[in-house]
Amino acid sequence: MKFPISGVDVECHKWDSFQHPEKSGSCDLLFSNGNLLDLGVWRMKTAERSTMVRTLVANQSFNSLKEKQMKVSHFFRHWFIAFCLFFVCAGGFAQAQPAKQEFQPQVGQEGKDVVWVPTPQALVDKMLDIAKVTPKDYVIDLGSGDGRTVITAAKRGAKALGIEYNPDMVELSKRNAAKEGVGDKAQFTKADLFASDFSQATVITMFLLPDINLKLRPKILNLKPGTRIVSNTFDMGEWTDDETAIVDKGCTNWCTAHLWIVPAKVDGTWQLGQGELALKQTFQMISGTLKSGNNTAQITNGKLHGDQITFTAGGVQYTGHVNGNAMEGTANNGKWSATRRR
Repeated sequence: MKFPISGVDVECHKWDSFQHPEKSGSCDLLFSNGNLLDLGVWRMKTAERSTMVRTLVANQSFNSLKEKQMKVSHFFRHWFIAFCLFFVCAGGFAQAQPAKQEFQPQVGQEGKDVVWVPTPQALVDKMLDIAKVTPKDYVIDLGSGDGRTVITAAKRGAKALGIEYNPDMVELSKRNAAKEGVGDKAQFTKADLFASDFSQATVITMFLLPDINLKLRPKILNLKPGTRIVSNTFDMGEWTDDETAIVDKGCTNWCTAHLWIVPAKVDGTWQLGQGELALKQTFQMISGTLKSGNNTAQITNGKLHGDQITFTAGGVQYTGHVNGNAMEGTANNGKWSATRRR
């Protein structure tokens, strides 16, 4: 049963039926807004009872609000702790992961065309020495491995490029070049040797197997006359080198350097003054005849060194310069010139 006490609704309940509790002064259970009140309140005088009911109701409302706030606070506290634990665990997990190790090449590791074996630094130096590399050169290393030849050339002031098929080796070379302070001059690219254009090089370096050298030889012979080719140990078959150098100090294996100078192409028939110069070329070596009127002289000591030509005919030594389909030079203190006919 509900009745007001000082503006507050109060419910009085008996365990059994109950009439006029406000008059009888007897209640088994007393409620306000669903909250149980102390029965001692009911036994107080009316004025005291009114004050106490308002106080109890207010306190119970406050306690109800406080309980809700505590629940919310409890929820956010647990959420914050869980949030922090998540990041602590995530950070610990990240720290627990092993750092990715930088790639380290292994001698003998498989490659596309050859296994990797590094050229001894002493031989790298010798190869660049016999090629006479200067800051004016553009050096391309075929199969550049860890980048040491390219980096050494760059340290001499030359622009240099390494062509390497293994992407891990390419990235390793870039790091090595950066450490040596030549990242601006030493460049590296992941590419296939046989699909690459190295026609702009003035110097080619390589440490490849003989069969790879032979496959590359036609392409190399089409490079600009005078281009210098240097190989570690392995040759070019019938194309004999122009120079061989062996390193005795600081080198125990792979200590021989071979140098070739790409020769101009002179094979064919040339018109030389009133005579006819017939040349047969085998790489940098030349032979043939010089015909003038009814006289024919055999050519001896004929050789090409890039675009420079020398030969002897009829006891006269000729030296000159080849420029495509034209040659000119001196012979017995006189000048000569020739034009290719076919």
